[in-house]
Amino acid sequence: MLLELDSVTAAYGRVLALKGLSLTVNDGEIVTLLGANGAGKSTVLRTISGLMTPQSGQVRWAGASIGGMKPGVIAGLSIAHVPERRRIFPGLTVRENILLGGSNLKGVSRAELEADVEKNFAIFPEIKPFENALGWTLSGGQQQMVAVARGLMARPKLLLLDEPSLGLAPLIVQQVYRVISGIREQGTTVLLVEQNAQMALSVADRGYVLETGTIVAEGLPSQLLDTDEIRAAYLGGRAKPN
Repeated sequence: MLLELDSVTAAYGRVLALKGLSLTVNDGEIVTLLGANGAGKSTVLRTISGLMTPQSGQVRWAGASIGGMKPGVIAGLSIAHVPERRRIFPGLTVRENILLGGSNLKGVSRAELEADVEKNFAIFPEIKPFENALGWTLSGGQQQMVAVARGLMARPKLLLLDEPSLGLAPLIVQQVYRVISGIREQGTTVLLVEQNAQMALSVADRGYVLETGTIVAEGLPSQLLDTDEIRAAYLGGRAKPN
């Protein structure tokens, strides 16, 4: 087990966002968190990466408690967070945006970082021609690729991906998800937050369904997709006819 959330509660002011939530992520898996807007999916990632402090419960990384640690410390544990809506720095070039992802690596030379940038351009060849263009000039899909590449620059053991398909055309979504599968094949574990349930479950090993801060279902993709009530209520499908 690489990551464990055990009975975690988190809140925005007086509003509970997570209500005793428990989940696990094993080394080498792609695990997806599904649910509607406001279900608490992004809050889970923010709590793991230290952007929110749990009110109660435990967040454990490789068996050690990390709940309440500062984001920079957690990033140093080989956890990278790619937030929702990409958060590209518009005044920096594509190359500069990607390089920033390696800024917390210790003992790594500039030459090694530049080599890592080239590795990411090999993963995302679509953005290589724009390496000297400013971030704001790229399309939404290209910016998403830059954001994921920036996360990979940290050489993470765990990559937290928040809504990577948000606002993207279907063909671009397919490209992004091919890369997500490839990331796991290269040895990086992925915790994926999505509303695009069909696409997320097509690459995931396991999934959790959240509703108002509580897990209401979990299991293999085939199990989630084959559950009529879950499919109808949370995955955008309809119950099978009797």
